[in-house]
Amino acid sequence: QALDLQRPIDKRVYKGTQPTCHDFNQFTAGTETLALLVGFSAGQVQYLDLAKKDSAGRLFNEERLIDKSKVTLVKWLPDTERLFLVSHASGHLYLYDSEQPCGATSPQYTLLTQGEGFRVFSCKSKTPRNPLLKWAVGSGPLNEFAFSPDGRSLACVSQDGVLRVFHFSSMLLQGMMRSYFGGLLCVCWSPDGRYVVTGGEDDLVTVWSFAEGRVVARGHGHKSWVNAVAFDPFAPPDGHGGDGAEEPPSVAYRFGSAGQDTQFCLWDLTEDVLELRPPLPRSRPAAAPGEEPPPPPPSSSSSSSSSSVPGLPRSLSRSNSLPQPGGGPQTSPRVPPVLSVGRFATLSLRDPRGAAEKEHKRYHSLGNISRGGGGNNAEKPPPQTGGSSRGRGASLDMAKVLGTALCPRLHEVPLLEPLVCKKIAQERLTVLLFLEDCIVTACQEGLICTWARPG
Repeated sequence: QALDLQRPIDKRVYKGTQPTCHDFNQFTAGTETLALLVGFSAGQVQYLDLAKKDSAGRLFNEERLIDKSKVTLVKWLPDTERLFLVSHASGHLYLYDSEQPCGATSPQYTLLTQGEGFRVFSCKSKTPRNPLLKWAVGSGPLNEFAFSPDGRSLACVSQDGVLRVFHFSSMLLQGMMRSYFGGLLCVCWSPDGRYVVTGGEDDLVTVWSFAEGRVVARGHGHKSWVNAVAFDPFAPPDGHGGDGAEEPPSVAYRFGSAGQDTQFCLWDLTEDVLELRPPLPRSRPAAAPGEEPPPPPPSSSSSSSSSSVPGLPRSLSRSNSLPQPGGGPQTSPRVPPVLSVGRFATLSLRDPRGAAEKEHKRYHSLGNISRGGGGNNAEKPPPQTGGSSRGRGASLDMAKVLGTALCPRLHEVPLLEPLVCKKIAQERLTVLLFLEDCIVTACQEGLICTWARPG
């Protein structure tokens, strides 16, 4: 059927609330059905089937009884027809079934399992209703999440500056990483599921190894917050020199980032960077007098994680075995114990060098960083702002985290330089997507652009 390219396939005007995010179900998409989810600034989620013209769709959280805050992301679960995840600025994440109702009263919850910085609840109800599950993750808004390519793991980034990776069906924490400072705004997985890249308010992109549970590199090229990161699944591994030329390191991965500085950066992650072994991490500081000792890593055999949730399909039954990352015989990544910092949430970092030197502007760019570490400023990130400490514990205290595996100092990991760094918009960039024949970006001004691949 020929399309009229002068007219939109579908157009809707909303009053009182704005769409903030959307997701098509690629698994069920066809000529008969085209399922679309739209999240809104007031907290509702709309389900539309664009293949059925007369469909008015269904509205979830219509009365805002489940969550009143802005929807930050909606995603269909990989390879499923009915299940989808919704994250909110409240820091909560909800699992919905598109065929189930939401109920006329506020849902009541039962705690299923909990760990460092997160709790998971199921909905108390005699009949199946939405949401099926509720996660409380970190402190402050949950900015973005992404499923691993195999669909088993879920990476979440929050305003508290922490990346948390969960085994989705067993709801167990598999690994954590802390930003250099500020919130983390975006996250993506490498096509093989071995690495996670994040971007955020420290103006850096950070590459984290899922199998090893450590930061392998940081990239410095942006002059403001990084809003979007994406791997290029079509970039060919290359880097072999010609006759007589010294062979440069072969490129293992290529990814891009887009920021509020209106710049697009393209990064190469080479084999020599990935093969670098870090020095042994320093021993963690002992607990202060009167403070609880660090909690042990969550045990995969804990009874709370094996409870079954009514209404969940068998593929999401509670599993006690963690996946083997990369398919190899490695042990699953162990979660480093983190000191409980709830009671210190209101204390500022102690700095013997005096208040004048301690003062650091919130939006200070890391422009003076060099590979050598950039002097004192490079070692001393600004104090944390953002996410509130109530509810699920404060963000991980930088005084305890800096210089550990959760957040290495700047000189302790390789600092990448961008292959390409180009100003491509007048307003902050918000979307980045790699297609086989082009690169797609979108900006706050409302422009969607396609770009020829470099070279």
